[in-house]
Amino acid sequence: MLLLFQTAAAVSGAVAQPARHPARSAAPLPADRTSRVTLRQPPAGRLRAYREQRAFQYVEARSERSGSSLLWARLWNWLDTFLSTKSGRAAWEYGFYTFLIGALGFVVLKLLQVDLTRAFGRAPRRSPLPYDAAAENIHALDFNALLAEAEAAGNYRLAVRLGYLAVLKQLTDRGLIQWQPEKTNHDYLRELTARPLRPAFRELTQQFEYVWYGEQNDLPAAHYALARDARVALQQLIATSRPAV
Repeated sequence: MLLLFQTAAAVSGAVAQPARHPARSAAPLPADRTSRVTLRQPPAGRLRAYREQRAFQYVEARSERSGSSLLWARLWNWLDTFLSTKSGRAAWEYGFYTFLIGALGFVVLKLLQVDLTRAFGRAPRRSPLPYDAAAENIHALDFNALLAEAEAAGNYRLAVRLGYLAVLKQLTDRGLIQWQPEKTNHDYLRELTARPLRPAFRELTQQFEYVWYGEQNDLPAAHYALARDARVALQQLIATSRPAV
């Protein structure tokens, strides 16, 4: 009986399995070389009518933004893309902390009154003469001796300053100005009311400020000669002017 059931199951399994056929490859269709293709052209009037319609008139749209605005927009777009990356975020963090440390160091140096021009630039050349410009008193200086010594040493920048102070002393002695250490050169120019002296004194003041405050340490001898001649001419004009009452 068991043998009968096994035989029936085998027969039913054999019937249930579909027949397998080998795969068939689809052959490409041959090209149609017998049919004739006729190209149709639309009527010229219809094309002209289409061209006149606004819907078919295509123009290149121009941006209303200027070139600089587009450049900045591209720059910010690139920066935003760069900062969205891991390396960009790291660069931003390191750059921010570097700037913060630099700003803090600058504030500390300023509070300590450190001369940054000497620390990061060339230091001004020291005067070879024992002369202190900060503690000068025009009434206690021997300008003739100091001028001769500065000119002999080739320190024409200091000679220009000494000559200008000599002019201030001469104007003070004539009562044309009132010299005070805290006054500026333009204060003296406003005090000088003598019309024949004002243009020459203004020109001499400009020469002095250019040479002294411009740190013209390498002033040529020829240029100093021009400044000295202008100063001597002004001193002669002051000597012949009427003193203030």
